[in-house]
Amino acid sequence: MSGKQKNKSKSMQSPSIITEGLPLFAALDLGTNSCRMLIARPRKNDFEVIDAFSKTVYLGKGMDSTGKLSNSAMRRTISALHVCQKKLNQNDVKYSRLVATAACRQAMNGRDFIKRVRKETKLKLEIIKPSEEARLAVIGSVGHLKAKTEQVLVVDIGGGSTELVWLDLTHVEPKNRKNSIMLMQSNQLRKKELDKLTGVKVVDWISVPFGVTTLKEQYSDVEEDKAAYAMMSWSFEEYISHFGPSQSDDLKILPNFQIIGTSGTITTIAATKLGLLRYDRQKVDGYEMTSAEVGLEIDRYLIGGPEWRAKNPCIGDSRKDFIMSGAAILRSILRVWPTNTLTVADRGLREGILYSQMVKQGFLS
Repeated sequence: MSGKQKNKSKSMQSPSIITEGLPLFAALDLGTNSCRMLIARPRKNDFEVIDAFSKTVYLGKGMDSTGKLSNSAMRRTISALHVCQKKLNQNDVKYSRLVATAACRQAMNGRDFIKRVRKETKLKLEIIKPSEEARLAVIGSVGHLKAKTEQVLVVDIGGGSTELVWLDLTHVEPKNRKNSIMLMQSNQLRKKELDKLTGVKVVDWISVPFGVTTLKEQYSDVEEDKAAYAMMSWSFEEYISHFGPSQSDDLKILPNFQIIGTSGTITTIAATKLGLLRYDRQKVDGYEMTSAEVGLEIDRYLIGGPEWRAKNPCIGDSRKDFIMSGAAILRSILRVWPTNTLTVADRGLREGILYSQMVKQGFLS
């Protein structure tokens, strides 16, 4: 089975709209590498993006050695957040949720930084728990769930952590599976059991404290490209060795098993496989690859080396090393759970925030 693209009209399905609401919603995701925000309004059975912002800030740079957010990283991030604050005011956003993830969660001065952000920008950022980050990533990517899927593994590779959520949907009618996932609450992940209301069962979930930045920094002293990749891959695979149904005699991987991957790593691998001269979300979002195809693409990265990756228009010099730590994470996952269908999702946490906020306020049901 070769890589292919899904029908876009199907991939964007979500709960139906109740009311033609005009208020604007905002979702901000401050991660280890990037500060990203979406401003949108409910529209038909989805939402319409009104404004967007994305800036690479490298907030978590150097944390592996110091355990703290550096002054230069905090200044870069606050500068980006000032832009977000202006956009929120200019668009007269009514509902917003602004979250910070792994870098602020793990840094010794993470909470102090959040206080500084509020003082300097008036923005109220919330450091969310790994379980909430995982839940929102699942909700944000649910549009790519296939009707026949009985088990789904959602993979969210971030800068400072990687979230894996394994759901069993066999107790849910196929037509209700997407909506049932949308109703998931974060405490459901902690229980790891069948939810009586939705029928969704959380088989397992894990937040691994390795993302593309933290894993790269862990092996920054290994100069040889292929050796560093091999060590990163081995390290991550060891970490997930006790995760998932393969560790239980009662739970087996079913034929209708799907992996949905949301991260810059996965979208980049899809973009280079497609041979794009510049990134195109319309071609990447919903694209499907097999485990074997992903492996061949990563092999191209290794054979070409840092210089080839730096010249590739979808990778570039600034990401020539980060893409390999992300590739090591992804290949480890696919080695443990090979699949004929890895669905690429250029969506995730921000979209999950928007969907959950719109449901909460009664615009989606």
